[in-house]
Amino acid sequence: MRAIISLFFFFSAALAIGQPISRTMLRLPDTGQTNSYTNTFGEDHDYLINMPVFTLNGDGTVTDTVTGLMWQQADGGEMTYENALVYCDTLTLGGYTDWKLPSDQEAYSILNHQRTNPAIDITIFTPTTAEYWWTANLQYNDSNKVWSTNSGGGIGNHRKTETISAGGTKRFHARAVRYTQLPVSVPNHFTDINNEIIYDEITGLSWQKSPYYDSLTWENALSYADTLSSGGFTDWRLPNIKELFSINDNSNSNPSLPTSFFNVNVAAKYWSSTSLPNQPTRAWHMNTQFGITTYDVKTNRHEIICVRGTTPLISANEDLQPEIPTCSVYPNPFDSKFTVNWKSSAGEIELYDALGKKVYTGASTEPVDASTLPAGIYLLRHERNKFAPIRLIKSN
Repeated sequence: MRAIISLFFFFSAALAIGQPISRTMLRLPDTGQTNSYTNTFGEDHDYLINMPVFTLNGDGTVTDTVTGLMWQQADGGEMTYENALVYCDTLTLGGYTDWKLPSDQEAYSILNHQRTNPAIDITIFTPTTAEYWWTANLQYNDSNKVWSTNSGGGIGNHRKTETISAGGTKRFHARAVRYTQLPVSVPNHFTDINNEIIYDEITGLSWQKSPYYDSLTWENALSYADTLSSGGFTDWRLPNIKELFSINDNSNSNPSLPTSFFNVNVAAKYWSSTSLPNQPTRAWHMNTQFGITTYDVKTNRHEIICVRGTTPLISANEDLQPEIPTCSVYPNPFDSKFTVNWKSSAGEIELYDALGKKVYTGASTEPVDASTLPAGIYLLRHERNKFAPIRLIKSN
């Protein structure tokens, strides 16, 4: 929490140009990538901040506990863009009638980049034949193209006529979303801090105002970001693909970054830290001609822009809280038991399995007996830190 507090102290020397925007997601979720694809530190796998955790509501809906969004579990099937808008707007599901077609950022938030074809968790969302999913956003200056996520894990601008119902050959489906709480109005999306750092008040992340002046291979990009010292900070890193897409401005192009804040004037391809799981010699990048996310071989050279910030975002309705307790877990991976050593206050802990089901609750001061749990990935949470889980692995 100290990192966020320090940013608030900096605001007296900051420039915030009026750019009101609504925050519809509580936090930006991780990509879900848990495998390692390099010995070079700084890849997506090395930073697990807001691991995806979903709750199955048992009524055809799914709640994302990281973003706070509620989703239609099985998408509505193939349809035209115009029909997708009507379908979501008139949908009644789970007792709710306030469904809508998601924005590009909302739709991208549920993709899982440890999976591919589909790049979505099919243990949570019902598998369908979708190749693409419509969003509510049209391409800048072209009302015939719509931003759409795809089953490979990317997002791009596609013609409305590409889907089967409009005479095309591809399957574009609609998946509805609704808010579980009202969006929060943020007066300034970005704040320029000392002409060096751009702070994003939607995600709580801080960015380099000026991207690195040269292109690098993916491995070298990881190393550069990990050793960067800028703006008085040394905890910079290469952003994952969701973080990178979060600063895309779909109301702009060539480049599609907010040019009133970032020192950019031409489109470029920016590396992310996220690998392609079924082709590990490739990694995801974002092309700022429009903001399309796609992938390339890691030995090619692309631009980089570094990010920092690993603490959960503070809601606009919350006051600054005391420092969230941090801890160490030993051993991890564990076999039958593990011990949690809190560096701050003790309290109750909760252990969740990969499906978001709570499997343990107990005091943080006692060894945890997990001998009856199957092998796999688990998330440990402290009662004072609900949305920054610690990733544990049970070996057998």
